Amino acid sequence: MNKIKVMVVDDSALMRKIISDMLNRQLDIEVIGIARNGQELLSKLETQHPDVITLDVEMPKMNGIEALKELKLRNINIPVIMLSSISKRGAELTMECLEAGAFDFIPKPSGSISLDIDKVLDDLTEKIRLAYNKKVLGKLNKNNEHKIVIKSFKKDKEFVENRPNHTKRIQAIVIGASTGGPRSLHTIIKSLPPKLGVPIIIVQHMPAGFTKAFAKRLNNNSNIEVVEAIDGDNIERDKIYIAPGGFHLEISKDKKISLNTDKTIWGVRPAVDKLFISASKVYGSNLMSIILTGMGKDGANGTVEVKKMGGYTISEDESTCIIYGMPKMAYATGMVDIALPLKDIPLHIVKSVMGVRR
Repeated sequence: MNKIKVMVVDDSALMRKIISDMLNRQLDIEVIGIARNGQELLSKLETQHPDVITLDVEMPKMNGIEALKELKLRNINIPVIMLSSISKRGAELTMECLEAGAFDFIPKPSGSISLDIDKVLDDLTEKIRLAYNKKVLGKLNKNNEHKIVIKSFKKDKEFVENRPNHTKRIQAIVIGASTGGPRSLHTIIKSLPPKLGVPIIIVQHMPAGFTKAFAKRLNNNSNIEVVEAIDGDNIERDKIYIAPGGFHLEISKDKKISLNTDKTIWGVRPAVDKLFISASKVYGSNLMSIILTGMGKDGANGTVEVKKMGGYTISEDESTCIIYGMPKMAYATGMVDIALPLKDIPLHIVKSVMGVRR
């Protein structure tokens, strides 16, 4: 069996050992090298060739974000998973890392020195495998680029020609995303006009302690105000709400934010299905739902409910997904009106919302 080769980067010798030992116990993963900071990582990459890098966010000499930017400058295309402490600064730096190209991140359970890092072992190994598979698939896609473009064009053409017309006024937009979602959401939100005229409510799978920094970073790059949702908030036009980590977000009949800690769905909280299903009951045929990149099937049931109520449903096309899981499962329901590459979604939103006379 070819093992996934991993480089572990952390300024703590204890953390390097704990993480390495933990990963080496996996049958399909092997740690081939360690580094104390970004500078040492770059030096070691001259002779060592990992498939995936785990990278601490906060380090001396060269931290995670500086290392990521340098990897990009040197055109070193190795997927990187950030390990971040749950602190205000750690969360803010993590969001910057995701924007700079990190594949995903894992929170350290109890700060920089997390002796209980084994609590996130399953998440870490799962994301290492996803990152590796994405890297391998990316190489295959590059070798077959011409064939894939033709296939994608035919699929998109079929969607465009066969989708039903939706002439109802859109009153609200709900979006669900997971792995790769922060960058996709940034791409969409920064492209929207300041007076779109509808609220946007988002569930991005993200642990507690990080969604506030995520909302803040989106807000700094958006024409529309972006906030972390608060229980009881009135849902306002021209405002974007991010579900806080650790809470399901539902929309009440009187169009207010309702947060709860009901049991997880598909192993996550917040869950896209919770948002979509509740929104479909409130907005009916005046709702638009969008499923973006992510692993698993969260959002598929919600997409069905949105369509049953006459809403308009969109999924991100496979060609631009970091992980084609959630959009694939939504599409498989037969309830998706149109699949679009990421770059086409913002304009489609604007035309769908503003193109129908109020």
